[in-house]
Amino acid sequence: MKKYYWIILIIATLSTACKLSSYNNAQGEGVTKKDWKLIWEENFDLSKLDTSKWTKITPGGSDWNKHMTTDSMCYEIADGKLFLKGIINPDTKSDPRPYLTGGVYTKGKFAFQYGKIEIHAKLECAQGAWPAMWMLSENQKYGAYPRNGEIDIMEHLNFDDKIYQTTHSYYTLELKQKRKPPQHGTAKLDIDKFNTFGLEWFPDKLVFTLNGKESFRYPKVEGVDPSQWPYDQEFYVLIDQQLGGGWVGKVKADDLPVQMIVDWVKVYQKK
Repeated sequence: MKKYYWIILIIATLSTACKLSSYNNAQGEGVTKKDWKLIWEENFDLSKLDTSKWTKITPGGSDWNKHMTTDSMCYEIADGKLFLKGIINPDTKSDPRPYLTGGVYTKGKFAFQYGKIEIHAKLECAQGAWPAMWMLSENQKYGAYPRNGEIDIMEHLNFDDKIYQTTHSYYTLELKQKRKPPQHGTAKLDIDKFNTFGLEWFPDKLVFTLNGKESFRYPKVEGVDPSQWPYDQEFYVLIDQQLGGGWVGKVKADDLPVQMIVDWVKVYQKK
């Protein structure tokens, strides 16, 4: 009897393991490199910005875009890399802003829903420097911001040796639900090197990565306000070198210019 008992136990264990494996794969766990298909990429191998893919970010009234400009002084492409710069404004008579910054986005040109994005870049440091890689909804499915959500793949402040990876939504900003589940995480990095900042986006979770390793996870939660998960629609990509603001603090002019150097951007979806 003991012999048959152990045989039955082994069969039951294997059956349970198979069910768990099937569940995990359905949820996006255990996805390997072979499971991803490259659907969009940018290697900055042209002599100028490819305007079929990118648009320069124009000035706005928020902390993140108040110094944005389309002026070529804040953009350079060289050696297969995009340089987005934060500089002292050399002409405050025609433009009174003390600083100018460069940024690009794919709105109206490329957006995707679910998949993986990786951005290989180097972040320079300065007091008041705030480089960011993030995503916003292509359309307003749920209404005005922040109802459609925001995915911050990477934000870096000043001279920190870490990055912030965050989600924003009506649920986190208006309903103040920032811990159910936690809305952000941090990850250590070597600021002197190029790093790969990434996001793996599934129907039930956002998995943030740094250099190919998971660094933070934001899951879809059942039984809470539906605004917790606006991430069921297409999002576009923004990459920008920001300066100053309430979070990062004041800019130290002596530290400028500063720049984010972007080597490549790649987007994948599951095969």
